[in-house]
Amino acid sequence: MSFFLEFARNPMTVGAIAPSGPALARIATAAVPRTGSPIVVELGPGTGAFTQTIQERLAGRGRHIAVEVNPQFAQQLAAVCPGADVVNADAADLGTVLARLGFSQIDVVVSGLPWAAFTESRQRDVLSAVVAALPPHGVFTTFAYTHTRWAPPARRLLRSLQSRFDEVVISRTVWANMPPALVYYCRRPNIWASTDAEPTVEVSLR
Repeated sequence: MSFFLEFARNPMTVGAIAPSGPALARIATAAVPRTGSPIVVELGPGTGAFTQTIQERLAGRGRHIAVEVNPQFAQQLAAVCPGADVVNADAADLGTVLARLGFSQIDVVVSGLPWAAFTESRQRDVLSAVVAALPPHGVFTTFAYTHTRWAPPARRLLRSLQSRFDEVVISRTVWANMPPALVYYCRRPNIWASTDAEPTVEVSLR
């Protein structure tokens, strides 16, 4: 089943007409350690644009949990990427997924979720689940398409990230992706954050 067909059927959960490219995958997964045994969660893997790159970085170490809400994508991904634990579930239910697998906290969350298609409450629920699952050393990465960066949902996402993490670093534009995109690297989660208040500082690598 094609990515475009799933987009046409479920635009609010797929959010794009084509998978992300390898250049974006390399940058979005750069926070996955190449040493140790990290527990890595991938949210919204879709057809696996980031999944194989995460597997390559882990090289058989640690644990890779891929949480996909679309049952067709989840089934396909489980078949082509047996090294990942593919779970057909909502990203907002991350805490329940981890508890079922026996984990209370994780090291890295890599997101391919379509934030621009989410309502404010949906963004809040997913980000709250991510922050609750990350320890102080945890890292969260996600991306946004450059052409939508100044749209209200994307601006709201950035405010939400900056209110929930002590550091949000923005990558340079990945022009090789279609459409061009940028990645947010979020570190030191603030578990006490309860609002999406406007932050005073933004760190950027542009």
